[in-house]
Amino acid sequence: MIAQGEYEIRPDKRGNVMLETRNIKALQEIVGADNLTTETADRICYSYDATQQRFLPDVVLYPGSSAEISRIMQLANAEKIPVFPRGAGSGFTGGSLPTKGGIVLSTERLDQILQIDEENLIAVVQPGVVTEQFQQAVEKVGLFYPPDPASLKFSTLGGNVAECAGGPRCVKYGVTKDYILGLEVVTPTGDLITTGGPTMKGVVGYDLTKLLCGSEGTLGIITKIVIKLLPLPEAKKTMLVLFDSIDGAAQAVSAIIRNKIIPTTLEFMDGRTLDCVRQATNLQVPENARAVLIIEVDGDKEFLAKQANKIADIIQPLGVVETRIAETHAESEAIWQIRRSVSASLRKVNPDKFNEDICVPRSKVPEMIRRVDAIAERYSIPIVNFGHAGDGNIHVNIMIDKKIPGELEKAEKAIEEVFRGALELGGTMSGEHGVGIAKAAYIPLEISEAAGAYMKTIKKALDPNNILNPGKIFLDN
Repeated sequence: MIAQGEYEIRPDKRGNVMLETRNIKALQEIVGADNLTTETADRICYSYDATQQRFLPDVVLYPGSSAEISRIMQLANAEKIPVFPRGAGSGFTGGSLPTKGGIVLSTERLDQILQIDEENLIAVVQPGVVTEQFQQAVEKVGLFYPPDPASLKFSTLGGNVAECAGGPRCVKYGVTKDYILGLEVVTPTGDLITTGGPTMKGVVGYDLTKLLCGSEGTLGIITKIVIKLLPLPEAKKTMLVLFDSIDGAAQAVSAIIRNKIIPTTLEFMDGRTLDCVRQATNLQVPENARAVLIIEVDGDKEFLAKQANKIADIIQPLGVVETRIAETHAESEAIWQIRRSVSASLRKVNPDKFNEDICVPRSKVPEMIRRVDAIAERYSIPIVNFGHAGDGNIHVNIMIDKKIPGELEKAEKAIEEVFRGALELGGTMSGEHGVGIAKAAYIPLEISEAAGAYMKTIKKALDPNNILNPGKIFLDN
């Protein structure tokens, strides 16, 4: 593992760049001199992501079309140059890191919303469109794109597709792959293909769209996305509910859904998270509150108050300490600000964070939290939990100080135990963040040898020279 703030220095590094001068000139002919950089300061900007691990690329390219990307991939194959696609670089597992130097291929110039079709409820976009900007654009015409990763203010739709991003609204509306109807993709060998299309149905051939969604940039470079839209809900109602235990909060989630109510969001924070928020904000909550649910429902305005009151009645016997129902947009925003303050508040615990995103069946959330608490006690390190209770997606935040000898080793042992615990409860190591390089070593815990071989066969067939985002998902890739 590379320590935060350090760079991986590859032994074959020659001068400023590994690529030969003739390679740089050939790439420059494809994208133009203004859309290529080998300057160290520029390359540093593309060397890291949210993991804070850093690998310096040899060159950064900013292509402006799928044709240019096709030519780049053809050249890269001929010269055996690794290519690392990159959106906003906001990932938590190192999926966009240029671990072998080579080319970082940035999609930031491909940032156009090409079409919003109000009759067929679809949109066509380029991969560099920022998620929130796209949502705002479709909402102006009364339409709705539900996936809402925490990084939506700066993450791009291409990156969302590559990682199959989720978010709080997934409990009701699903994840990114549920809204991707078709793609235009440059293959690892430089071919330009389309998958799927603008229709809601289509079963001709293999479903390559679903294969590429969540493939972490290892099977193709997305250059165009066809997206399914929904009608924009008329209104929403937000609730903050405090419980005396995490068990009561988890039981409340199951009780709500069992009563045929599917909220837009069901976010939870455990007692340790609540303590962090108390210290970092002016949030006033009773001392006996040990868990929080943020519940939001959407739909027709006339039904929302009734639905919110019904939810309050359903969960009241389950250890509710206090319920706050927002009556205005400002009150709703104040509730969500509590959730948004969590990440910043964790830095008061310790300076270094490992953010894992396990997912377990909803009913197993209390048991998983108890296991995590036991792990924290065993290794004497703080672990803070919050996430999406509606779909069992827990963000496990292992907080350490890397400057203290032995802390990093304890964190790594704790991470593996957290993964094993989630798998024992029928869950998965990652619900949203993907594998990248951060979880690659743990793949055998979840995926059988036969299933892994099947996936590697697909990668080898599509990328015979292993030049597109090599080393991601599988360490021997």
